Amino acid sequence: MSKHQLRMVMASSKRKTAIARVTLKPGKGRVWINGTPLEVYPIEMARLKIMEPLLIAGDGIRNSVDIRVTVEGGGFMSQAEAVRTAIARALLLYTGSEELKQRFKEYGRALLASDPRQTEPEKWMRYSARRWRQKSYR
Repeated sequence: MSKHQLRMVMASSKRKTAIARVTLKPGKGRVWINGTPLEVYPIEMARLKIMEPLLIAGDGIRNSVDIRVTVEGGGFMSQAEAVRTAIARALLLYTGSEELKQRFKEYGRALLASDPRQTEPEKWMRYSARRWRQKSYR
């Protein structure tokens, strides 16, 4: 049994206002998101996005770990993006593989680096963050 199979790893990620926390430990390849198994996650597009780091990692790693995710805030797609980044980070910490890190980078930088952009708050006496009332000359 290798040394990385004896420990538990925690990782987190943010996307807009969504925050995902991942706990990864040795197991049988099960993934739960807020207590719901990934296989029955209701939104298919989000499910596919969450599965990306698991598919890139391969069956060897995927079938040897159990992943529990707690995610809150934001919409369903920003939650999915936060979860996928957190899972990718946890897999890297668990394996310590430079090859896996390279595969994640080749697929897309968003797997490892969070996107810091957030919506700007609405200002006083305006319709939105930037829009002002239209000026009338006549």
